[in-house]
Amino acid sequence: MQKIGFTTTIPVELLLAAGATPVDMNNIFVSHPQSRDLILRAEAEGYPRNLCSWIKGIYGTIMELKPVDKLVIVTEGDCSNTTSMLETFLMTGAIPILTFNFPYDRDRARLESEMKRLARELGTTLEAAEDIRRSLVPLRRKLRLLDEWTWNTGQVTGAENHTWLVSSSDFGGNPFQFESRLDQFLEQAKTRPPCAPEMRLGFAGVPPIFSDLYEYLSSQGARVVLNEMQRQFSMPYDSPSLIDQYLSYTYPYDIFFRLKNLKEEMEKRKAQGLIHYVQSFCHRGIEDVILRRKIPVPVLTLEGDAPGPLDARTRLRIDTFLEMISQRSG
Repeated sequence: MQKIGFTTTIPVELLLAAGATPVDMNNIFVSHPQSRDLILRAEAEGYPRNLCSWIKGIYGTIMELKPVDKLVIVTEGDCSNTTSMLETFLMTGAIPILTFNFPYDRDRARLESEMKRLARELGTTLEAAEDIRRSLVPLRRKLRLLDEWTWNTGQVTGAENHTWLVSSSDFGGNPFQFESRLDQFLEQAKTRPPCAPEMRLGFAGVPPIFSDLYEYLSSQGARVVLNEMQRQFSMPYDSPSLIDQYLSYTYPYDIFFRLKNLKEEMEKRKAQGLIHYVQSFCHRGIEDVILRRKIPVPVLTLEGDAPGPLDARTRLRIDTFLEMISQRSG
C-alpha cells in the first residue's frame, strides 16, 4: 500500500479512497526521538536558522527517514514557507509532489474543484471519498465524545485530548486500528470518576512543540478543556458532505472565522483563560494581535521554537498567568 504524506491536514478521505496510507508528516517529525537532528539536517542543507522548526523538521524527516512515497503539500491555507519547501524538493527530485489548496475565501466551488483535481491525481473520485467520509462518521463521533469527556466530566485529561485529536489527522495510517485503540481507551476512561478541575483553560493555535506543556499545567492545578486546532483536526461536525466538512474546518481560513468558533467553545466550556501558542518565525504570530482584542478572558501568548521541554522562563510566565487567573476568580 502506497504511503502518502502531507504537510498539514487535508481531505484524508481522498487518500483512503485511493487505497493509500495517510501520513501526517508533523506527527512523524515531532514524535521522532531525534527530532532536533532532523532540524539540523535541513539547516545543513541551507535552510535558514530563523525559519519555523516544523518546516525544517518536515524537510529533514523526508530527506533523512524517507517515510512516504509521495507528498501532498498545501500551498494555500497553510504556511507560505511550504511553497518554498516544495521548490527545494522539486530541485532535488527527492520525492514526487502533489499540491492542494484551501481557498482563503471559503469558496465552495473552488474547494470542490481542488478536491476533484487531487482525487484525479490520486486515481480516485470524489464520490469514492464520500463513501469513506460516511464510513468514518462513527469514529469521528467517538472523538467528539472523548472531547466532551475532557470539558464536561473531566474523565479525559487535556494531554490525552491533545494526543488523540492531533492523531486524528491521519488516524495513525489506519482508521480501523485507530478506532479499535480508541474504543479501548474510552472503555477505560468511562470507569474514571468525574473530576472538576481547579482551573479551566483553553488552548489556541497550532499544536505545541513543547513536550511537557500539558503535564506542567496539570501539576499546577490547571486543566486544558479546549484544544482548538486539535479539535478541528477531528472534524467535530455532522457535515452532510465532504465539501461541507472541509468548509467547516477553521484552520486554513481567516482568523475571524476561527474566532467565532473559538469564542463559542470557550464560553460553552467555561474556560477562565486562554493560552495562545505561536511557533517561532510563523506568520500566525501576527494573529495574536487580533485574538487578544477579541477574546474576553485573559490570554497568555507562548512562543516555541524547537522540540523539547518547557524552559524555566516559560514555566515562570505560566505560573504568573495561573496565579492571576486564580486571583480574578476569587
